[in-house]
Amino acid sequence: MKLQTQCLAVFAVATLFLYRPVQASYPNELATLQDYLRYAAMHNAGLQSKFEEFKSAVEAVPQMQALPDPQFTFGYFIEEVETRVGPQEQRFGIMQMFPWFGKIEARTDAASAAAKAARQRYEAEKLKLFNDVKNGFWEYAYLGRAVELGRQNLELMKHFEEVARARYIAGATPHPDVIRAQIELAILQDKLQTLNEMQQPLVANLNRVLNRQPSLPLLWPKPAVYQKAEIRRDELVAQLRTANPQLKALDHALDAARSKVILAEKRSYPDIGIGVDWIRTGEAAMPIHDSGKDPIIAMFTVNIPLWGDSYSAGRRQAQADVRQVRAQRVQLENDITARAVRLLFELEDADRKVNLYHGILIPKAKQMLEVAENAYRADKVDFLTLIDAQRTLLNFELAYERAVTDHLQRLAELGMLAGRSLDPLMSQ
Repeated sequence: MKLQTQCLAVFAVATLFLYRPVQASYPNELATLQDYLRYAAMHNAGLQSKFEEFKSAVEAVPQMQALPDPQFTFGYFIEEVETRVGPQEQRFGIMQMFPWFGKIEARTDAASAAAKAARQRYEAEKLKLFNDVKNGFWEYAYLGRAVELGRQNLELMKHFEEVARARYIAGATPHPDVIRAQIELAILQDKLQTLNEMQQPLVANLNRVLNRQPSLPLLWPKPAVYQKAEIRRDELVAQLRTANPQLKALDHALDAARSKVILAEKRSYPDIGIGVDWIRTGEAAMPIHDSGKDPIIAMFTVNIPLWGDSYSAGRRQAQADVRQVRAQRVQLENDITARAVRLLFELEDADRKVNLYHGILIPKAKQMLEVAENAYRADKVDFLTLIDAQRTLLNFELAYERAVTDHLQRLAELGMLAGRSLDPLMSQ
């Protein structure tokens, strides 16, 4: 048991050293996802709160191992008791209570299991924090890419407007084509403005999980890189049932509840006290043998477990706690399994869309736009066909970036459930 306590204490000190806030030693500029994760691990207040909860639980273990404090008693005889060897003047006593066999072990096991559960809750909070950081980071990266695509399409529409204006001046196209181009320009400018204004709330959300001021700027992340993750559904589901820290925390909580059942059953056994009393005796009025000799008394006490209904209620309460934790774990495992299955579907759907847009739709849309522009210059199609081709390309490019972002976000959430990173780029 002492070894378990020491291991927990070492873990606490090591974790504190790794994740304590060090404001002056970390750069202000955050660029990569790893930068964000390190900064969040050192500064997030919610994670620090869980760590302090874990440290508090660790400190409870030695308290449960300790015996009750010895009791010292002192008595002063207001009226001295005359004895053959002299008057009794004062009385001193010390008593140490010893819980019944197994009580200390049971309550220490409960505290140790509670500390292990607190550690797993800390690990779960860290994984949740990393998932929040990854989701925010990839969403921010998607916004940056959407802004860049919006600017590119705005420039492309300006080019189309110049083409329509030149053809109108040359009398090759009617004036409505120029107006349509200008309308489309205004629509694209408005969408680009909306995208630019979305930066502030996304930055504020990232700063929230990083424990920074909401208005502090953040650099645009580099565009997300897609790499398909090889995940076997059955293996992942089996792994998360044993590796998920929330489930592991409930496993330890179940151990703690079982130890409390043992402790509740032992409440009906008495505690034993052993002590010594010493009575200070004055000199006898008449000199005799043993005059003034102080008597020493060996004391033995035992409490009487009298209130059986109370002890029975305590046992039933502890047993109900075991059933409650067991049912909670079953439900959580079902919820996590169902959530993982849904995430796997969404991940596979995102992968399929990435391949569809990148491999087929975007190349075809670029080809269609090029053909439409050439046909418009040759007066074979109207200007609406050209605008529709440009819109289609923009929508496909945005859909591709959205699919890549969804892939990375679902991968991060699955990693949170599995207790480890599943991103092949971060695992290298």
